[in-house]
Amino acid sequence: MASLIPSILPRDPHNQIYLAGATLVVLIGIIFAITLRDSKKESNEEPSAFASFLRFFYASFLKPHTGDGTGNGQQDALESFYKAQAGVYDATRKRLLRGREDMLGLVAAQLVNKAANERTHDPKRIWVDIGGGTGWNIEAMSEFVSVPDFFSSVYLVDFSPSLCEVARKRFTRLGWKNVHVVCQDARTFRLEDYENDTSGAVGFSRLPPSNYFAEEDNGNVGGADLVTLSYSLSMIPDFYSVIDSITNLLAPTGTIGVVDFYVQSIVDLSCRNYTGGAFNRHVNWFSRLFWRAWFDVDRVGLEAGRRDYLEYRFGTVLSADSRNKLLGSIPYYVWLGCPKRPASASSTPNFPHEIVERLDAAVTESPYLSPINHTQSLSRAVERSTPPELRSKAFDAAIVNLSANLPLPSFFYQNHHWRIHYDDQLKKHTQFKHEYIYAFTWEDSRVDHRLLKLSSDDVVLAITSAGDNILSYALSSPAKIHAVDLNPNQNHLLELKVAAFTALPYADLWKMFGTGRHPNFRSLLISRLSPHMSSRAFQYWLNHTHIFMSSRGKGLYETGGSRHAIRVVRLLATALGFRRQIKNLLEAKTLNEQREIWIKKIRPLIMSRLLSYFVVSQEKFLWAALGVPHNQLAMLEADHLTSESVTDSPSSSSPLGHTEKELKSTRGQAVWEYMVQTLDPVIESSLIGEDNPYYLVCLQGSYSQRCHPDYLKPKSHQKLSRGGAFDGLRIHTDEINEVVNRLAPGTLTVAVVMDSMDWFDPGAEEAATQISKLNRALKLGGRVLLRSAALTPWYIATFESLGFTAKRVGARIGGACIDRVNMYASCYIITKIENLTPRTPRTPSRENSIDLEKLEI
Repeated sequence: MASLIPSILPRDPHNQIYLAGATLVVLIGIIFAITLRDSKKESNEEPSAFASFLRFFYASFLKPHTGDGTGNGQQDALESFYKAQAGVYDATRKRLLRGREDMLGLVAAQLVNKAANERTHDPKRIWVDIGGGTGWNIEAMSEFVSVPDFFSSVYLVDFSPSLCEVARKRFTRLGWKNVHVVCQDARTFRLEDYENDTSGAVGFSRLPPSNYFAEEDNGNVGGADLVTLSYSLSMIPDFYSVIDSITNLLAPTGTIGVVDFYVQSIVDLSCRNYTGGAFNRHVNWFSRLFWRAWFDVDRVGLEAGRRDYLEYRFGTVLSADSRNKLLGSIPYYVWLGCPKRPASASSTPNFPHEIVERLDAAVTESPYLSPINHTQSLSRAVERSTPPELRSKAFDAAIVNLSANLPLPSFFYQNHHWRIHYDDQLKKHTQFKHEYIYAFTWEDSRVDHRLLKLSSDDVVLAITSAGDNILSYALSSPAKIHAVDLNPNQNHLLELKVAAFTALPYADLWKMFGTGRHPNFRSLLISRLSPHMSSRAFQYWLNHTHIFMSSRGKGLYETGGSRHAIRVVRLLATALGFRRQIKNLLEAKTLNEQREIWIKKIRPLIMSRLLSYFVVSQEKFLWAALGVPHNQLAMLEADHLTSESVTDSPSSSSPLGHTEKELKSTRGQAVWEYMVQTLDPVIESSLIGEDNPYYLVCLQGSYSQRCHPDYLKPKSHQKLSRGGAFDGLRIHTDEINEVVNRLAPGTLTVAVVMDSMDWFDPGAEEAATQISKLNRALKLGGRVLLRSAALTPWYIATFESLGFTAKRVGARIGGACIDRVNMYASCYIITKIENLTPRTPRTPSRENSIDLEKLEI
């Protein structure tokens, strides 16, 4: 049906196009008129938000660019873009240019940490902000340090006269005499032109040396302690020369900070080990095409080569990728770097690989051979006495990079060398999908302390888990601790805890790991914790700040794979109405009171056979929620088959003595019995709310001031927060086999493998291989502490056949409780009593190996 109302719009498509064009012209005219009117206002009058937006929109998307083909080229092009919006630049960029405060906070944290370690009373710190524009960055830095007091000189270098004029007015208003605005091409900026009293007037530039890439003689100028580029690298056409010039501008121990837009595919990074991690770095193909085309309109280059060249010319300290979700998820990155030659090697400039050798010796427990004292004869003697595999994976990666003139892996540029290099792109690491399983450790540290009695002479290897046990061992101050975990995220959690002890007061530590929440976690991560973390760990926690800060979440201790078990208990408590009884259980003052609440109110519900059969005994639940693998489940099923409740005839306690069908047929009953043997003795022997932090945190979601792990005591914080408390810590992200295989023979004194031996296939050759490697790495008399889901694990006989003697120091027999967790059926101390032969394989000649002395950074 035709419309009864006549159309007022022309139906000819050509006329519609003309009308749209005319409307656009009118809109441009209105914007231009408003812009002209606002530009006539007094300079001290701030334009409205709407007027600021109109100016920004006009200058960015409508105003034609000029300046090409002129004598000043790039400067005129910048002026054509910025002049019309210089006065409203800061007002319109706050939401667009995300990450600037983060970058400033990170570089400030690095400088403050360095200043604390140097302890100099009269420091001369220089900051150069390239493409600093209106000076917003420099003023914003005052949120982290006092710019007039902390820096002796600050140089804002920008090529736009309009933006520089705004900056001069800003610092005149602030009264900061140490800030100098330099309107100059960043390629020609030389620090000695301004820092040397005899170098001439401001604005004079020396000619570059005949060899542009040669090291310059800066006289008395040691270089800039900080160089920053905030959304400026993407606007510099000749970015190669600017980045090259920064290598000469930066001090040997200086820091460079960059924040900018980017687009990149993960494919570009597949063979790079020096980028500091690729968490959230991949941008899908559509976004790569769209954002490059969008920003090309304003001459902003988002090609990956800018960031790639930056990472090639400098060592990566920290790197993080994010999205500005308010404006269409624009990808941006924050990156911190330093000179390729690590600061650790600055004291030995002729031997820049000193740090490589030193770290390799620390990782492998080999004798450290300083390159300064290196001789060919001594080198050959060491090589003859050292197995060929005793080079760490970090060393191997460093050799590849040095040979190719690449920066070292980012782990070499950290302030602390706790975390050892690993390849985060390997499938064995990516299988965990950025999630840890355990938010807290299930092994009773009090029992470990009683059994091991660690001393300052011990060298300990232990599985990381949530890191609680590692911190407990550190309280005994052993000579070295090797923390090992295949899941990178478990090691990220340990790194966070170690950084918190190193940098935070007890009150903040308690909020993070006592209550599991901290409203200011993100701020602490950037300004306090970041200097003490590896790039990968920092990336992880920057993308998981909600764990500590979310108002909807339950905090740290309801995260990770084990959260599923905790949520099942919570859901049952709500659905079946015994939440109040759980609270009463935690408030019980005596074992009798606790026992009565458990038996009458909670046990009949939580120990229901229906729950055990249909939920808890399901293999997927056992793995996802409790971390129980198939082979460990088979061990407890085999134990159940040998128990008197199933049969009176003797049968094997090893899964090898039963068929898969036999084991599976008794699964529901076996899991229920295991739950009974675990929980009932705990209720009988320890007050949950007073002295059992393991179950308290499960039921309550946090610790209490009266009940928490030993590492969270104020005295523990006092000890572990001292300088050098974690100097002996090495965090390996790998299998135990791989780590043990690269340790020097006879160097370990203690190996804590938890229940990891249960994970092997029964009778597997891999188990015998690992036991043999443990034998080689341990000293005579060295001990292995392990727990198992079986009373007599099948692999105990393998230990005894390979130079060990085993002693069961705990067993859940007759209702016994072996520790406050009681999660395992048995606990063993296995002692090495003889060396396997040959103890050390014969080392072949290394005549064709790479000579580290000839490699340079």
